[in-house]
Amino acid sequence: MRQVIGILCFFNLCVGLTMALPLGLGFLEGEKESLDFLKAVILVALVGGAGSLWGLRGKITIGRRGAFAIVSFGWLTASIFGAVPFVLSGSLSPLDALFEVVSGFTTTGASVIPKPDEFPKSLLLWRSMVQWLGGMGIILLGVAVLPLLGVGGIQLYRAEVPGPFLEKLRPKIADTARLLWQTYLLITLVEIALLAAGGMSLFDAVCHSFTTMATGGFSTRTESIAFYDHYHRVVIIFFMFLAATNFSLHYAVAKGTIAQYWIDREFRLYFGLTMCSTLLVFAYLMAHQGGGWLQRLEDAAFQVVSIVTTTGYATADFDKWPPFCNIVLLLLMFVGGCAGSTGGGIKCVRFLILYRYLQGELRRLLHPQAVVAVKIAKQTVPPGVVHHVLGMTLLYLGIFAAASTIMTGLGLDLVTSVSSVAATLGNIGPGLAQVGPTGHYADIPALGKCVLMFCMLAGRLEIYTVFVLLFPEFWKK
Repeated sequence: MRQVIGILCFFNLCVGLTMALPLGLGFLEGEKESLDFLKAVILVALVGGAGSLWGLRGKITIGRRGAFAIVSFGWLTASIFGAVPFVLSGSLSPLDALFEVVSGFTTTGASVIPKPDEFPKSLLLWRSMVQWLGGMGIILLGVAVLPLLGVGGIQLYRAEVPGPFLEKLRPKIADTARLLWQTYLLITLVEIALLAAGGMSLFDAVCHSFTTMATGGFSTRTESIAFYDHYHRVVIIFFMFLAATNFSLHYAVAKGTIAQYWIDREFRLYFGLTMCSTLLVFAYLMAHQGGGWLQRLEDAAFQVVSIVTTTGYATADFDKWPPFCNIVLLLLMFVGGCAGSTGGGIKCVRFLILYRYLQGELRRLLHPQAVVAVKIAKQTVPPGVVHHVLGMTLLYLGIFAAASTIMTGLGLDLVTSVSSVAATLGNIGPGLAQVGPTGHYADIPALGKCVLMFCMLAGRLEIYTVFVLLFPEFWKK
């Protein structure tokens, strides 16, 4: 327990140190909120520093239980400390501040701030930073740093890395984590340069690049990406798509050829689903709402990519689109991007495994004695992975049903209830109706916000990591 608390305090100390950036910006801009950041940095440094010194003495080993506890409570405690500047500034109530920061660290993008462009720049930068940090995982970053403290990282990596497969790019986990972060940072810098080159202010370019690469979707503008021109929208579409692609695949392409993308079965499904959904929505919009075909194609492509990658930006009020288009977008909320990316949702690879599993079950109906293995790209998927996928999908749908029922019980309409749960559990952000692209979550009842925060955390940590803490056996020695 002492070691777990020590590591949690160290993570939060790191979070506190990153507040130095918005603190510096606040001083440069002459914002009074800079003092709030200074207080927050001091608070987190004292608590995190003292806890680290107390808990990280001697040789430290992390067992499976400790890893799950660190990952789950790491996100929660980081969100609590991350909310401090919002609370001290008086801009948000404690519950709303926690909701906003949980939404940030889980890269959900569900916001309680109706008009972000009226907020101080320091708070907007911090709001974007928490998404960027959450994008590849605070814990994954810690895996690269903790070995310096003598802490083995394999258990943390196994508990945090999204997806059913554990891909190690290098023999040492810390080296793998550094590679992923270097890739993440490099692509972020390229996007900043391209957005700024198109005339976007450097501040907006940094904030939007942070939230694009995290597939988070927080914007500095009330109109979201609709505020910007076609060039910026095309750039953001491209980088949203990259961000929801397996980052180990980006590394493989950098070391090989671009053909590595197409060799990957999950990427082919992800690409095909995105293209087909875009064309489907585009054709339906043209048939039922008309308008210029180029603008409709851009709207369809942007919203489909934004939803399937779980980013949650908007360039159009898709809540006013025909119901057919809304259903397509709602279904895409469940799919998400690729495993090993910053995207949320169930993930394409799991749907691929489920499809192969169902194929096998149908074959067994025709040939009861046949032994049918689940295979992807001629490789057999271990039964344990198949069971993991089946269980995770069942739990995901169970949470969706239960949370939607609770939300309707709080007096929300059916569309708002269902879409808000789908959007937070899948880490997308905007839903439909009250929480649509032009709406916000500020008016959701307090209990509803707590339910949705649970959905965000469960979705980001891929269900099992959170649910294992509910087992009494977990707490037994």
